Amino acid sequence: MDWIRGEELGHGSFAKVNLAVPRNHSTFLPPLMAVKSCGVSHSSSLMREKVILEEFKECPEIIQCFGDSFSCENGVKLYNVLLEYCPGGDVAEKLRNSGDRRLPESDVRRYTKALLKGLCYVHRAGYVHCDIKLQNILLGRNGAVKIADFGLAKKAGGNDGVLRCELRGTPLYMSPEMVTGGEQGTAADIWALGCVVAEMVGGAPARRFSDVATLLMRIGAGEEVPEIPDILSDEGKDFIGKCFVRDPSKRWTAEMLLNHPFISDDQDFDNDRNIELKDVQDNTPSTSPRCPFNFPDWVSASVTCSITSLCSLEYAPESGLWFSEDSNLRNGCGYGSGSISPAERLRGLVSEKGPNWSVTDDWVTIR
Repeated sequence: MDWIRGEELGHGSFAKVNLAVPRNHSTFLPPLMAVKSCGVSHSSSLMREKVILEEFKECPEIIQCFGDSFSCENGVKLYNVLLEYCPGGDVAEKLRNSGDRRLPESDVRRYTKALLKGLCYVHRAGYVHCDIKLQNILLGRNGAVKIADFGLAKKAGGNDGVLRCELRGTPLYMSPEMVTGGEQGTAADIWALGCVVAEMVGGAPARRFSDVATLLMRIGAGEEVPEIPDILSDEGKDFIGKCFVRDPSKRWTAEMLLNHPFISDDQDFDNDRNIELKDVQDNTPSTSPRCPFNFPDWVSASVTCSITSLCSLEYAPESGLWFSEDSNLRNGCGYGSGSISPAERLRGLVSEKGPNWSVTDDWVTIR
């Protein structure tokens, strides 16, 4: 695979994203791509990322991967993954650039429909995205909508072979069951989808907060749900209401929501195109590229935190996880452990010695 690295689009602590073009005319590669690169010593997560993206290559609502390669540049050996380039940027950028900082409901309907098609594919494949938010929704050519950044994706019902309590995702979009019990199934993606729809319509996050501790307490305790914008149509309010059901077993699924009147009557964007939700083989969950266009103040993190005691944390940049030094936590703290009450979990999450939310493999926008 022969290609030329172009303008830098963004970079983080351990990787960077550039434009890329094929060196020679190729029927296998598009004329313009994005390439995500990192040092070989930190490439394990990026390699897993490629695996999961290739599993979703048949879904037009998911960012595409065109392969990988190694290169040696300025004396440094790099691992590179070639990705689909989306010239429209992300939905967060579009929202910021809109006149009244809100998107028309017609746009919200078609973006939501495309997201649900992509989530149906992901969930049918046995995965949870774990980080649905505006910054991970890209706009491609001809109005195409793409789900990106599978960096925190996991197998539904699994713990990636690690027995730890962890926060996985972006706090503003976390579901109640994730905060109180570490449970993150496909229903968690639907809760985040409701937050995304409310934000696109209202122009601001569905929850308002002063600090992370307060935010987590509000999500995990009581019966409060995020605010639904008043300007949304009755159909839209009902749609978000189906996403904001605190009991994940009663929350609507992606396939159910595809038949909701809020999006089922929208034919302009769909053009009668139906994707096939086919069975796929299980593969090891992996990570996916950060959006190369814009990166928010709230960046994703997968965090391991002490619930039963205050213990030290060690960050592993290649996996994006925080590891506890407490062997009891390593061996005895699984997802939704019955021995840990929601109150105890919340106390651990909001402890002053809890995870450092400011330390992440975040990205810096170059242009």
